[in-house]
Amino acid sequence: MIDQHDAKEPSKESSDRKQSSLAIIKAEGVPSITHLPMIYDSTEAKIRGKDEIAHRAIAVALTAVKGEGIDQETIDSLVTRFGAEKFFSPVEAAFIKDPEPSQHDKIQFSWRYECLWVLFWSLGYIGELDRPEKHCDVARAVTILRDRSTEEFIRDAKLRPIGEILDQADLIYRYHWAVTDARIKNLSTPAGLDGGVVMERHYVLNWLTGYMDQDWDEVSTDT
Repeated sequence: MIDQHDAKEPSKESSDRKQSSLAIIKAEGVPSITHLPMIYDSTEAKIRGKDEIAHRAIAVALTAVKGEGIDQETIDSLVTRFGAEKFFSPVEAAFIKDPEPSQHDKIQFSWRYECLWVLFWSLGYIGELDRPEKHCDVARAVTILRDRSTEEFIRDAKLRPIGEILDQADLIYRYHWAVTDARIKNLSTPAGLDGGVVMERHYVLNWLTGYMDQDWDEVSTDT
């Protein structure tokens, strides 16, 4: 679960952000509970730097591409091209080097395109995050990196203000509660939300905001 601010009174920023999220999901007909805790505010969150986010985006992109079934020789050449050897988490590194990954692993990593989309958004390459009710535009995501070197990708990025990232983190947290509650109760996913997209966005937004200071492989998506 996101920090409940047990040690002190929640900030006005956190309270206002929560109320804004609740207004959005209420208007959409998404179930909610008012006692779901607030998330970090901009004085507490650990927003990642532009270089770190860019390196993470490249790692996620390469593992997602491999998840789609791209051959190992091509993957190896892409890793070399982007100088990405040190960008991968331990789990990613094992997958990227595996010449015959399982179908399960390929599917899991291909889902990471949804994380990649949010990383691109945080770096200013995507204008807005649409409501999480459909898969991202994979073809567009691929083109963002295709014609850039790592240096150009970092140079052209424009990191979003912390407040915008936290707004999305709070909103996805509440979407994820609704999706999880529906699953537990064996109900349909509410208001057209896509549960897989919601989960992946929650994962990456928790990483972006430094939730519990967790590394990529250990990020939790508590609701």
